[in-house]
Amino acid sequence: MLAVTAHHDVPPGPVAVLANPSAGRGRHRGLLPTILERLGGVGRPVELLCAGTPTEAEAACRAAVADGAGALVAVGGDGTVHRALQAVAGTAVPFGPVPAGTGNDFAMETRFPADPVAAVEVIAGALAAGRTRPVDLARLSRPGAADRWYGAVLAAGFDAIVNERANRMRWPRGPRRYDLAILVELARLRPRRYRLTLDGVTHELDAVLVAVGNAASYGGGMRICPDADPTDGLLDVVVGGRFDRLTLMRVKPRIYQGTHVTHPLVRTFRARTVEVDAVGITTYVDGERALELPVRISAVPAALRLLR
Repeated sequence: MLAVTAHHDVPPGPVAVLANPSAGRGRHRGLLPTILERLGGVGRPVELLCAGTPTEAEAACRAAVADGAGALVAVGGDGTVHRALQAVAGTAVPFGPVPAGTGNDFAMETRFPADPVAAVEVIAGALAAGRTRPVDLARLSRPGAADRWYGAVLAAGFDAIVNERANRMRWPRGPRRYDLAILVELARLRPRRYRLTLDGVTHELDAVLVAVGNAASYGGGMRICPDADPTDGLLDVVVGGRFDRLTLMRVKPRIYQGTHVTHPLVRTFRARTVEVDAVGITTYVDGERALELPVRISAVPAALRLLR
């Protein structure tokens, strides 16, 4: 559960707002004026950040924090939240997610209302009261690469491989591309050899699914790490072992309820630091392409302050 201790110290400065107009296939685009008006009613200036690409969005968030923003609000899905987290993680600048994407796992897992307008009410109320609540983040690192932060789940198995294929495909457009990528990778499915080092203890195992969760869900409500708690200072590691195609297809629907962890081929671990290595896999965090294996993931307690 989220910690109930609240800090009464939202820094001074404007509220910076990152909005992704194409999030959730644009279904909440018309809400932005309402959101900005509600945030403006708290008595702070509101600055809408301009960005055309995810990279620009991340840079705009970093610039806003460096320029003295008192808070950062992200209107969009997990991808938008992920860009914003890179700027506020480990700082005193509090954060509010407004769930308006196809996947809103971080906002859901940190107990924000699913309705964007209701979520803005919560954020505005916290701003007005100067109230923030600490939550953990995971820090992803690899030698020679800049660290990345994530709030929900790192995927380093079948799901990451499917995402990587879908991102390389030029046809078809839209969700059908992802469906086709699943079919292609199912046909090629084979367990891979992983080396997992959990708080210094190494396990060598063959697996099809590997997920490291700061929170429970990814992919729009799939509870891949069902017992993960973003306030316990620990990471939950879920490993799906030597699944064949049929077993994977049977187990996959159970991930939405989180009951897949009772399957005999699934193992769960908990650790403060997790090192993952396997050949030829690029990780995905909060649904976004991240670093190639090997990586080190560290739980960072209270790395983020939420406007809740």
